[in-house]
Amino acid sequence: MLIAAPVSARPPLRFQPDPSSVIAAEIAFNRLAQDKGQWTAFAQTAADDAVMFVPQKVVAKDWLRKQANPAASVSWAPSIVYVSCGGDLAASTGNWKRPDGSVGYFTTIWRRDKKGRWQWIMDHGDTLSVAREAPEFLTGKVATCKRSESAPIASPPAGKPKKGDAPPPPPDESLVWSADVATDGSRHVSVRMWTGNDYQTVIDDRVKAGS
Repeated sequence: MLIAAPVSARPPLRFQPDPSSVIAAEIAFNRLAQDKGQWTAFAQTAADDAVMFVPQKVVAKDWLRKQANPAASVSWAPSIVYVSCGGDLAASTGNWKRPDGSVGYFTTIWRRDKKGRWQWIMDHGDTLSVAREAPEFLTGKVATCKRSESAPIASPPAGKPKKGDAPPPPPDESLVWSADVATDGSRHVSVRMWTGNDYQTVIDDRVKAGS
């Protein structure tokens, strides 16, 4: 497994920005789908505010509780993952395959919960006539920190804020994403990563209307 990360000083972090943990979460997610059922796995690993496209954009848990598992689950594997400097947000993308042989791609946004467990908050994908070429090595990249040493990332104090408490840290903006559906049904999912000087678009999924 090849893990690439920028060589730069990082401020103290609440979570370590570890691409391997995201890859492990994806592998466990797929294994759960094969063992317990496709939609069961999606429901058990989703955050409460997770969204997915079916193909319209829906609140995942509301939609999933009405679904029966298919007889055999789709299978998938990540090709590359991107992790924020703060280690609490990640994006993965790769290939999937259905039991009938049809193929496609997926993009999943992951977020750590308060206990540090990865939960997915956005899942998107589409079919392809030919699968994307799978890489020889799974790759992980970490975004460059967008804050200076004088503004470290830190966990907020527990409980309700008290008078005199320091304000909570600003959000980590080293990895940002968007997922939109146009009125004609076309979809666009974008993930951008801070490189130190500018944002680089690392995922750009576009699905035409009617797909």
